[in-house]
Amino acid sequence: MEFINHENIKELSNPGVVSKQLINPENSESERVIITEVHLEVGAIQPRHKHDSSEQIWYAIQGTGKLLLADEKEMIFTAGDVVRFADNDIHGLLNNGETEFVYISVTSPPIDFGYAYKDKSN
Repeated sequence: MEFINHENIKELSNPGVVSKQLINPENSESERVIITEVHLEVGAIQPRHKHDSSEQIWYAIQGTGKLLLADEKEMIFTAGDVVRFADNDIHGLLNNGETEFVYISVTSPPIDFGYAYKDKSN
């Protein structure tokens, strides 16, 4: 069993976006997965991007946003929805709703998200 104290949860952030690294190689012995809680303020964006060798599953917990997909396609993503991105799938998110948007992300195999964030704490 592992217990991760909240003091050992690193936060990465960009303007309007906070990514809480709940389970990652720095605070866990898990070698197979990263679990992240992501918060986007109203109007915040995670630009389109892809992961060459990892898949992601997002579970929307709060709010309504817009998935930013390949070929400029978009799709509504709202609390209760789940989406899976395979390796190399283009994806991003815009919080165009009226409240904070929160989702859980599961990434396998783990990757270091530090490259995508300006600020790091813990």
